Amino acid sequence: MLYIGTDLGTSAVKLLLMDEAGQIKNIVSKEYPLFFPHPGWSEQNPEDWYAKFVEGVRELLEGCDRTQVEGISFGGQMHGLVALDEQDRVIRPAILWNDGRSAMETEYLNDTIGRENLSKYTANIAFAGFTAPKILWMKKHEPENFSRISKIMLPKDYLAYRISGSFCTDVSDASGMLLLDVKNRRWSVPMLGICEITERMLPRVYESYEVVGTLKKTLAAELGLSSQVKVIAGAGDNAAAAVGTGTVGDGMCNLSLGTSGTLFVSSKNFGVDQNNALHSFGHADGHYHLMGCMLSAASCNKWWSEEILRTKDFAEEQAGITRLGENAVFYLPYLMGERSPHNDPHVRALFMGMSMDTTRKDMTQAVLEGVAFALRDSLEIARQLGNTITSSRICGGGAKSKLWRKMIANIMNLRLEIVESEEGPALGAAILAAVGCGAYPDVEPAASRIVKVIDTVEPQADLVCKYEKKYQIFRKIYPAVKALYRDGTELV
Repeated sequence: MLYIGTDLGTSAVKLLLMDEAGQIKNIVSKEYPLFFPHPGWSEQNPEDWYAKFVEGVRELLEGCDRTQVEGISFGGQMHGLVALDEQDRVIRPAILWNDGRSAMETEYLNDTIGRENLSKYTANIAFAGFTAPKILWMKKHEPENFSRISKIMLPKDYLAYRISGSFCTDVSDASGMLLLDVKNRRWSVPMLGICEITERMLPRVYESYEVVGTLKKTLAAELGLSSQVKVIAGAGDNAAAAVGTGTVGDGMCNLSLGTSGTLFVSSKNFGVDQNNALHSFGHADGHYHLMGCMLSAASCNKWWSEEILRTKDFAEEQAGITRLGENAVFYLPYLMGERSPHNDPHVRALFMGMSMDTTRKDMTQAVLEGVAFALRDSLEIARQLGNTITSSRICGGGAKSKLWRKMIANIMNLRLEIVESEEGPALGAAILAAVGCGAYPDVEPAASRIVKVIDTVEPQADLVCKYEKKYQIFRKIYPAVKALYRDGTELV
């Protein structure tokens, strides 16, 4: 049988076709626009997601036996606010995960409602990217739109709704809304009251591998598929990527270098970081995970290369960078503010340490190292919680760079494991579809059979020592400059 994994990303939807043995048969990617109507805002049109999904599925299945397609599932960008009215019309463009407009609402939740209460209600505190602050922003700034809300959903769940008619979400994605009682895997009644919404506005919560419905007959006919094709709930992109790299069960770690960057630690037990610097979410394997998320990771390198250096030849820009651990230039990777561990939507990126002999290569190296240093910030918190982490899987577009992988291994003092497929969320979604359709009894055995480690990067003692000294400098920069930023666009 065949399974379709859908990765609804920030810049494109990627579709992956996999058989039950885990062999990838085809991959298709379709881009759609991203809009920045104001500084710090980030929006998309949900209809673009659906249109490109349908277009992509048609192309994905060209030349294959469509009667073998048994299930479809999703990995998707988290936290986005998609609001529908009573006629199921999209009320306004979706407000995305990397949107920083809800800073005041985030402060209200953390300071007035209180971090301790939020953690009790949801196992997390408020971040500007989360869904609940977006709802409060909409209530305050767009009251007419707010009054029209009939359904609130996340980006991937909009696709599930459009193709199956099932108003659903999954535990991992719902965990990032600040509306879910994560420990008990159900909506938090106190948070619904705070946001002045009702449970009827929110989808039914499923485990990531559960079947939520089947394809609508009209869409099935349009795509040449059976209307009995199962639609499986899926997961937030990071949990889906974790499944796609085999980061399931207890004590596994995954680093993702995509548009955003994440440190992901899976656990069979529920736990909360004392200062809520890391997110405590449900996992797609039916258990839990801790996650540190930085808003700008590989996007920092893309911005630096394409917007500043005016080149798309990333490999050429990285060629010749050999003096690892010796760079005098530092870079704070906070282009869109930062989430973990600082929770500061106002701070912005900066370079520090340039001199007359600073080169273009030094600046490029600083960008790559800055992202790795920022990921280590989250790793240090995970280690302080008693997690013994000595190795990690790694995925995402940035992970294709051998130089970046070497930096990360030594900056974080981890053995990095490279898996055979770098498809992350799309592969994880296909695995969830296979589990949901009964090809495997559970997520762990499915991932264990399908995901294969093909290479490792070992840290080197001399580089670990050099980078340790550099990291101790890096970690002092943000505390020294954070008071300078007022609203993210101006310095005091």
